[in-house]
Amino acid sequence: MQQIRATVATEFEQVNQLIVDQLHSDVPMVENVGHYIVDAGGKRLRPLLVLLSASALGQCGPAHIKFAAVIEFIHTATLLHDDVVDISNLRRGRPTANAQFGNAPSVLVGDFLYTRAFQLMVQLGDMGILAHMADTTNTIAEGEVLQLARAGQAGTTEAQYLDVISRKTAILFAAACHGAAALSGAEPGVCQAMHRFGLNLGIAFQMIDDVLDYEGDPATMGKNVGDDLTEGKTTLPLIHAMREGTAAEQALIRGAITAKSADKITQIIGAVQRCGSLAYTRAQAQQYHDQGLALLRQLPPSRWRDALERVTYLSVHRDH
Repeated sequence: MQQIRATVATEFEQVNQLIVDQLHSDVPMVENVGHYIVDAGGKRLRPLLVLLSASALGQCGPAHIKFAAVIEFIHTATLLHDDVVDISNLRRGRPTANAQFGNAPSVLVGDFLYTRAFQLMVQLGDMGILAHMADTTNTIAEGEVLQLARAGQAGTTEAQYLDVISRKTAILFAAACHGAAALSGAEPGVCQAMHRFGLNLGIAFQMIDDVLDYEGDPATMGKNVGDDLTEGKTTLPLIHAMREGTAAEQALIRGAITAKSADKITQIIGAVQRCGSLAYTRAQAQQYHDQGLALLRQLPPSRWRDALERVTYLSVHRDH
């Protein structure tokens, strides 16, 4: 990732500085919570997609820097809200903001980041971008509610799972790439192709996240293995295992999802491994990876397109 970031090093640093500047508030708690989660680091993958996409299309200017910060603020706001909803206590290797400051401050600062993102978008003066991002954040919220409504439901289908991750995760990847193209003045067909690229990338990324919940190293990932079970999330590895496993394995997994319990995580990890469910999920992620690459190769060859291809590869070949 360091080599990838190096292709847009100056712009990436400008985004980071803008994020810090835009966290300023007259209310100390806003700055405290905001800096706590932003300073925790993370991949900064979504703003990186903005910079790389814009550069691959021939232009990465001040508007793209601002839009990249918008994307990161929206993502950070969703993390703050997610951790409250999921009652999470560990993210990126340290206590979540809600564990550190409480639920109410986390929700309210998440609201601040959402509104700060829209303030920045207004400064862009592009009604098309504003409309697209309003639709995107609405879709993310719907995805969050849909996931919450299906928590503890072991009967969730693969199609329903795909619908949730498309709305909740992949749509922001898509918006990052689409917005970068639109701000570069790309033709509508190019903007749509970049949107589809981001969507495929985001779906693949989330599928691998769901694999890592059962085979990842907690120290590397910075979160607990089995968190999805505790939250009652019926992810693709579990859906496949319930389809392919023995009656006993199916009952074991259904019971854990319904009870929202990771007490039998060792047995469940064994079941998803025996059923080939992790390999199945990786294979599905690879298909979205391949679709994304095919769209990306419509762009002119450049070091920035190469970097986007590398990001796509790393989305499915990673350990955190």
